[in-house]
Amino acid sequence: MSANDHAWMARALQLARKGLYSTHPNPRVGCVIVKHGELVGEGWHVRAGEPHAEVHALRQAGARAAGATAYVTLEPCSHHGRTPPCAEALVKAGVGRVVAAMQDPNPQVAGRGLALLGSAGIEVASGVLENEARALNAGFIKRMETGLPYLRAKLAMSLDGRTAMASGESQWITGPAARAEVQRLRARSSMVLTGADTVLMDDARLTVRAAELGLDDELTALAMQRQPLRVLVDGRLRVPLDAPFFQAGPALVASSTDEQVAHYRAGGHELLAMPGRAGQVDLQGLLHELAARGANEVLLEAGPRLAGAFAALGLIDEYQIFVAAKFLGSTARPLLDLPLERMSEARELRIADIRAVGDDWKITAVPHA
Repeated sequence: MSANDHAWMARALQLARKGLYSTHPNPRVGCVIVKHGELVGEGWHVRAGEPHAEVHALRQAGARAAGATAYVTLEPCSHHGRTPPCAEALVKAGVGRVVAAMQDPNPQVAGRGLALLGSAGIEVASGVLENEARALNAGFIKRMETGLPYLRAKLAMSLDGRTAMASGESQWITGPAARAEVQRLRARSSMVLTGADTVLMDDARLTVRAAELGLDDELTALAMQRQPLRVLVDGRLRVPLDAPFFQAGPALVASSTDEQVAHYRAGGHELLAMPGRAGQVDLQGLLHELAARGANEVLLEAGPRLAGAFAALGLIDEYQIFVAAKFLGSTARPLLDLPLERMSEARELRIADIRAVGDDWKITAVPHA
């Protein structure tokens, strides 16, 4: 692969990122079409049910697509879904070469798109900036490969690792810039997952709010066209329907019982019985159910008990930890309720990124493979 291939794929990835907040449950995809070293068409997938990136790029290129090279961040689809196959559109347009960043993990595609192109006499290649392409669609890839969503845990703590005072008071540990970052994490997620303690103690709504996103007008408009489904883990159904959380819109409640299905349905919500051990909610089963409903990325915003339960089960793929320059003291609540007795039991993480966010710091960490 040439330096030009990498440069054009970088542009395609830049376009794909414009769909960060809007393509759910589809992957984020960008495409550029280049002829004789000149950009003749480009596009990105905006939302499910609408034309894919390749179609937008081909429309812009018109007749100039013949003999050109198409750079696409994900293997062109080969099956009929809500839109026609992009691989067929590329063949019909007469492109001479197609470069994909990665193969599509969707079993309905999985190499078939590239094979279709190759059988039509089009030169095909893949693997250009594949790591970047996989990072952009980590949730879609995990859902297709494992039947689970990518679970990202958002946690906020003081320098001494505390998340709330002993009374439960926690607003606000971090500043406005960090809260805007959390809004963007919500907006990019298919669903936001929380627990009864968080909702009861903080009067949490967990909605996306346009004024706090800190995005340009175009991306804000796209982000606000949908709210991520809010999922409440409430094994004993402690949160009343008149709580701000339920007043903010429809929600899915995961419980250990289905005794009040009609009660929640009457309020515009859904009650899902996911009984686990000892009267608890089956958390892994819940994630499988969310993936079956199309969840690519799920944002976990919960207190130490629920976050610790997910961590103990090894279900968290990424930690977004916001650190405020303050001490809350030894009686305040810990980051995770994760009782460990020996150093050998310590959960090791790999720090992927550390950066300043306003007056706070954000640490991105992932479990060691």
